Parts: sequence; structure tokens; C-alpha cells
Amino acid sequence: MVHPPMAEPPVAFWMTGPGRGELRAESLPVPADDEVLVRTAWTGISRGTEGLVLRGEVPEAEHQRMRAPFQAGSFSFPLKYGYLNVGVVERGPQRLVGSTVFTLFPHQSAFVVPAEAVTVVPDAVPPRRAVLAGAVETAVNVLWDARPALGDRVTVIGAGMIGCCIARLAHGILGAEVTLVDVDAAKAPVARLLGVDFASPDGAAPDRDIVIEASGTAAGLGRALELAATDGSVIVASWYGSRPVALELGADFHSRRLTLVSSQVGAVAASQRDRRSTRQRLELALRLLEDPAFDVLLTGSSPWAELPAVMASLAGATDRAGEGAVGGLCHTIDWRP
Repeated sequence: MVHPPMAEPPVAFWMTGPGRGELRAESLPVPADDEVLVRTAWTGISRGTEGLVLRGEVPEAEHQRMRAPFQAGSFSFPLKYGYLNVGVVERGPQRLVGSTVFTLFPHQSAFVVPAEAVTVVPDAVPPRRAVLAGAVETAVNVLWDARPALGDRVTVIGAGMIGCCIARLAHGILGAEVTLVDVDAAKAPVARLLGVDFASPDGAAPDRDIVIEASGTAAGLGRALELAATDGSVIVASWYGSRPVALELGADFHSRRLTLVSSQVGAVAASQRDRRSTRQRLELALRLLEDPAFDVLLTGSSPWAELPAVMASLAGATDRAGEGAVGGLCHTIDWRP
């Protein structure tokens, strides 16, 4: 792939309306003593959340809670949104200069943030793989909410980026039986490389101790309730935006004493909140990315100049993975010269 030259002045991707966006020049301040100037190497696209944002499907009641840490603009457009950024510190405190860092920053070629906002990527984690830190951090939080035990039967519904990260981490629990469920049979080899079983929704085994719904679909959530064992838990990791979701809570929902648990990465899971900070959770996620199995989730890449077209494809993508320019799992954007 031939890469365009490094953008000077810095450029960022702005969402300008439902399904539309453009690259705009940015001006950067001179970093203060406690700030860093980061030159972006890679950004990752969070297909589910960024798709909802780009389509204008963030409910007004959630506008404040759904703000990304360094978002610019509002959900009514235009806005600069994203949170999977890996780059190199060019200016700042000496201890950080030259370090590869992960930052919850949108798609932009260079930026200035407080030094405390960046997290150093371990040497054993390749920079492109490090864009998965946000997804792995979410997976850590989901499993903290789910509290799986040794030998538990765990099913993850939805083999997207988040679901696959959850499955890989759950695979490491001693004696756990982990199954990844998806409507797309092409995800079966991915599950195998992650070390877990694969099943279609119709072929998935019932009586599971924990079912984690990460499909972003009403059908996936309904199937999760069907697969949970009596007294089992369904952890809802998906966010549906402004879309209503109908659930069948009659039938045997009450008699089987099922538990529905919402998991959201904005706060550390209640089971760990008194002991772990969000920084410690992110540092843990980056250490877990030393596992090379996560490379199977990096399914496509585009140079930064193609971002408007890539994101437009994302806005028009369906729930089935593999469709459009950003189908599959994690699509990365290459900002290197």
C-alpha cells in the first residue's frame, strides 16, 4: 500500500451529518510542561459505537454520557469522535518522549493532551495491535461484571470486536467452556484461532452459566435469554443507541430466575470499583494484548486519506459482519508517513 505523506498541518476526521464526514485541518497549541504532543501512527474504528454516532442514533438523553474523552462538537453534528489512538510522543516530559502510547483520542494525525491522558504501550505489544486496547478494556469490564468462576459454561453472542475479545479473555479461565455464537459462519475460523468453540444461534448449546450478549441485535439478546441456565445470568454488553429493543420476559423468564445485568465501560465494574482505577484497567488491557492471538481481530486497514469513504461505508453497513469497507472486526487507519 502506498501511503500519503504525513499531513501538515495536522488533520482530523469530522462527522458532518448522518453518514457523512470530511478531513479538516487542525491547529495545535504549544504543549505546556505537563502536556505531550503525540504523532499518530494508527487509529482503530469502533464499528458498533462509531457507526451509531455517524448515523445520528445517539439518544438525546445519552449525549452527555456518550461523549468521548476528547470529543469536539456535539452529537447533532458536526463532531470529532473516536477513542482508539496509538502514536509516538514527540514532545513532553522526558520520561515519555519517544514512547509509543495509547490515547482515547479521535482520528487525528497529531494532537496535544495532558501527559496523564496517555498510557505507554508495553514493548511486547505491536503498535497496530495496541489499538485494540479499548476493546480489551471493555472485555475486562464485562468479565468483571459477569464474574465467571472456574469451570463455568460461558457463551458470548456476537463475534464482533468486543465479543471476540471477551471470548479470548474468558478462554483463560481454568476449566471454562467458552462458545462464541454468531450468524456469520465465516467467524468459525476466528473462534478457533481464539481457542474457543463456535456455534450458530440455532445450534448453540443451552443451560449456560453465563451468557454475554455482544451482538448489538434484539435477536441476539432474545437468544441469550433462551440459552441461559436456570438461575443463570445474561450480561448485556451491547449498546443499542436510540433503537428500541423488545424482549420476551413472559414464558419461563421468571420461573427460571434469570438475571439481566448491564455492563458499560464508562465506569469500572462495581465488583472492582473500590480497588481499580480506570487507568489500572487500561494498563491491564494493554498487558493482556501481549497475547498474539488478538492479531486475528485486525482484519483490514486503510490510509488516513480514505477515512471519509471508509466511514461512509461504516454508516451504511448492516449488522452482518463482513459487509462494506469496514466489515469484519477491527479496521485500522494508517497515519504513518
